[in-house]
Amino acid sequence: MMHASNDNPVLDNPRLAELTSWDAPWSGLRAVVAGIGVSGFAAAREEGIQIWGDVELAWRVNRRAGRKTPEWVCITGTNGKTTTVGMTASILQAAGLKAVAVGNVGTPILDALRDPVEYDVLAVELSSFQLHWTHSVSPLASVVLNVAQDHVDWHGNFENYRADKSRVYENTRVACVYNAEQDGAEELVEEADVLEGCRAVGFTTQTPGLSMVGVVDDLLVDRAFVAERITTAAEIGSIEDTGSIPTRHIVANALAAAALARAAGVSPEAVRDGLRAHRPGEHRIQLVAESDGVRWINDSKATNPHAAQASLSAFDSVVWIAGGLSKGVTYDTLVERNAGRLRAVVVIGTDDAALLDALSRLAPDVPVLAATPGQGGTAPDDSGIDPTDGHAVMRRAVRLAREHAEPKDTVLMAPAAASMDQFADYADRGNAFMHVVHEELGF
Repeated sequence: MMHASNDNPVLDNPRLAELTSWDAPWSGLRAVVAGIGVSGFAAAREEGIQIWGDVELAWRVNRRAGRKTPEWVCITGTNGKTTTVGMTASILQAAGLKAVAVGNVGTPILDALRDPVEYDVLAVELSSFQLHWTHSVSPLASVVLNVAQDHVDWHGNFENYRADKSRVYENTRVACVYNAEQDGAEELVEEADVLEGCRAVGFTTQTPGLSMVGVVDDLLVDRAFVAERITTAAEIGSIEDTGSIPTRHIVANALAAAALARAAGVSPEAVRDGLRAHRPGEHRIQLVAESDGVRWINDSKATNPHAAQASLSAFDSVVWIAGGLSKGVTYDTLVERNAGRLRAVVVIGTDDAALLDALSRLAPDVPVLAATPGQGGTAPDDSGIDPTDGHAVMRRAVRLAREHAEPKDTVLMAPAAASMDQFADYADRGNAFMHVVHEELGF
């Protein structure tokens, strides 16, 4: 495998520098610990000062803690990180290992290192912001689940964002796991500077090739971590083991988790048991209600077009609730791929020009209804609600969706955008949706 460059011009992005411009006392410092999402350290770099993120700091503490040193398996990607890290931790636990999900999932790595429990393995979720400041982390196994447009406003462009995601593979020791169904994914592994003996292991929702995990006749199978992988495969579970709504991307997440856990030496039976025991978090393809032949699904965690694509593709006829802060992404591909399955689109959010434009050009026959006053669409704007009052907007969105949904339809709240224009976060948005659906349907 080849060496991957660590150069990243995002540090010189003038827009980011404006956010963090200060007269910092760099003289005499050896290192600076940067908070998540903070940039503007070009001057410090010029002085030869090391810039560490919280993950880099945790790794160095991890190696000097004077106690048992847990292995790390590291997970990143545009979408599916939290689900995959949860599945990975559950599989490891099913194998009898002391394991916990940490990092961007919510529990800081440093907190786990201070825990009285001496963990065997940490399943570490890493964002692109965290990876931007990592240098010496050396995981047992690592994965990039997928890479799609997201956070380009912070990183400056897609290439910088992709480069930061690929940092997860640096210094990996046993297995670099990659998405065999995404163009360019294997190249990220080939370009990474890994330790001698590290293997590339693909995951696919189709029949797996050599050194891959995949699906055969609704079974999850491993052709990577079995002795006779040229001629045989090990059964490690079934599609049904992956969740109540086993969409294609959920199955892919399960296979990635299985590959990471198998790299850590767990048995096929532990993979199966861990997937069965895993309980997904809220706001991820979550069934809220079924009434009059209509399913109501909460996927508020779909905060970008790539995540929304995974949701939309799982259903045949959809009333789609979408919109919010776009984060600089485009919606043409998402709308073009799914125009044929859209019964109607109900638009929430206050930053929806790009979404509305894509819908008007690429799905001109689909009714577009504005839940937020003043945002376009065909719904009247005389509701009298405050456009920034997300809970009032959501009530209007649910009512509009109910008016247009027909039996066998799915009302899918998969916004393809961030939430902070009208809600505290994606969980607040999802909770508002569930609350209103239950009230409006009389649950």
